[in-house]
Amino acid sequence: MSNGDAADDGGPRGAIADPPDPPSEGGAAVDPAAGSTTAAASGGGALVVVCGLPGVGKTTVAERVAAHVDGEILRTDVIRKELFEEPAYTDAETEAVYAELIDRARDRVAAGSAVVLDATFADARFRADAREVGESVAGGFALVEVECDEPVVERRIERRDGISDADFEVHLHFKELFDRIETDHVVVDNSGDQAETFAQVDAAFDAKPGDGK
Repeated sequence: MSNGDAADDGGPRGAIADPPDPPSEGGAAVDPAAGSTTAAASGGGALVVVCGLPGVGKTTVAERVAAHVDGEILRTDVIRKELFEEPAYTDAETEAVYAELIDRARDRVAAGSAVVLDATFADARFRADAREVGESVAGGFALVEVECDEPVVERRIERRDGISDADFEVHLHFKELFDRIETDHVVVDNSGDQAETFAQVDAAFDAKPGDGK
C-alpha cells in the first residue's frame, strides 16, 4: 500500500490517501473551548475541520457539529468518487481531492456559509491549508480530532456498510502515517455510545442543537 492508498483522504507524505469510515450574518462564531479562531470582522461563514484515523467515527461527529453551526458537510470520500470513477488512491489523486475539498470550502465560506470538513487529514499540510482558509476567509474556525479505542474501531469497521472503502488494515496504516496535531484543538473520544459522543461535541460547542444558545 502506498502513501496514497486508502479510502478516506488523509493527506500526503507524498500525499497520504484517506479512508473512513452550519452561519450567522456577519460571520458565524465557532468557539469551542480548544482550538478555535473567531474572526467576526471577516464576514465569512464558519469552517470546522473534523479529522482523525479511518473508522473512528468522524462522520458521526461531523453531523453533530454541522447541527451546531448549521453547516454543510464536505467529505473527501464523496469528492474522491466524484472526481475518479475508479479511485486508485494514489498520491496524485489525494492531492487533487484535497485541493478540490479546500476550494469548495473556500468558496462556500466566502459566500457566508458554514462548512464542516469530514476527512482523515493525516498530513499536517492539508490541515494547514484548511486553517489558512479558516483564518483568512471564515468568520470562525475550529479543528476537531476524533479518537476511538482500537478494538471498538475494528468491530465497527467489520459491520459498516457505507461510502468509505476503509478497513481495519487501512486504520493501522494511517496510524503510522498520521502527523501529530501540534495546534490547540478539540478532541472527541468516540469509543462509547452515541449519547456520550454527542455530549462531548455539545460541551465543546456550548449547547445542544436547537437550544438557541
